[in-house]
Amino acid sequence: MSQITLNVNGATQALELEPDMPLLYALRNHLNLNGAKYGCGLGQCGACTVIVDDQPVFACLTPCAGLEGKKIRTVESLGSAEKPGALQAAFIDKQAAQCGYCIAGMLMRAQSLLERDPHPDEQTIREHMAGNLCRCGTHLRIIEAIKQVAGHNGSLS
Repeated sequence: MSQITLNVNGATQALELEPDMPLLYALRNHLNLNGAKYGCGLGQCGACTVIVDDQPVFACLTPCAGLEGKKIRTVESLGSAEKPGALQAAFIDKQAAQCGYCIAGMLMRAQSLLERDPHPDEQTIREHMAGNLCRCGTHLRIIEAIKQVAGHNGSLS
């Protein structure tokens, strides 16, 4: 075990962890941040997506040892049930969640895009979101929600 200091959602956390522990386990088991989900464990579904230094990453594949000095953000940083952030509110408005398992990862991947490009076109949104899967098939609603925050009016096209 090693002491690893992580900056998560703006708070510095000193944790005793195995250096190769995936970030997902540190978030869920040590910090009680349960938004990011374990999906495939292979970086293929995106349910565990968080933002590290403004880039979406798969927390199931990212070892904690390489994260000291980096800014980690989880879905909990976007808002709460009582006061959802803009992207969360759009997902609610467009009914983008069905089972909800993928939504935290979808939100974080979309947030990273909107911070880099506040007004992406639909093609850019689709390409950026391709790393995250929704088994329920609400991809079109998810894209509509992102477009709503990006300031696009009307339906998909």
